[in-house]
Amino acid sequence: MKLDRVIAVRTGKTVYRDGDKTIKVFDEDYKKSDVLNEALNQARVEETGLNIPKVIEVTKVDGKWAIVTEYIKGKTLAQLMEENPDKFDEYLKLFVDLQISVHEKKCPLLNKLKDKMNRKITEADLDATTRYELHTRLEGMPKHNKVCHGDFNPSNIIINEEGVPYIIDWSHATQGNASADVARTYLLFWLKGDIEGAKKYLDLFCKKSDTAKQYIQKWLPIVAASQSVKGNEKEREFLLSWVNVVDYE
Repeated sequence: MKLDRVIAVRTGKTVYRDGDKTIKVFDEDYKKSDVLNEALNQARVEETGLNIPKVIEVTKVDGKWAIVTEYIKGKTLAQLMEENPDKFDEYLKLFVDLQISVHEKKCPLLNKLKDKMNRKITEADLDATTRYELHTRLEGMPKHNKVCHGDFNPSNIIINEEGVPYIIDWSHATQGNASADVARTYLLFWLKGDIEGAKKYLDLFCKKSDTAKQYIQKWLPIVAASQSVKGNEKEREFLLSWVNVVDYE
């Protein structure tokens, strides 16, 4: 395995290319269960028929865990949006269509979104009253079993040389309510500082999926609280500011 070409560096992992393979190498202190769960998520989502890179093997490289998948040659949707700002609306339409196609799938063996969110809210740096309110609101939300990507943003879409889109990075995949996944994407646009893009995205998603905007907005404090557990201090502060949107009844 040749690890001389770095594609991306993320917290806790480095991604390399070796010919027609992508090798994601995790840091030594990365939990084995998280690596195996990510590979399992991706293998399970593969079975839904969605266009995603196939898992080739889970192995060890210099004593570190690694996941080897197909390499998809192309550009991310984020790159294309940056290079062709005049085509932003066209790319956004493709982005929303892809997310809707993910939500149309079922994958009964994926972890449940609600379980994950309840766990994360418990860990969040919030007072007991706010955590109670968020747990209660989460429990009151409709229970669905749609595939949710969990980190659906334009940098996780690769358009290959034939123009075919592939969705990558399934480490956060769960099954649950699609509107929680949409709230997460909306917050990711905000985190990048693209507030205009966030608004356009939400409007377009709601229109195409016939979803009430107010319904997705009800998810925002819950999703922000559950996401605040990871990330840097600045991101945490920003996400926790969304939690204050909770209206006490």
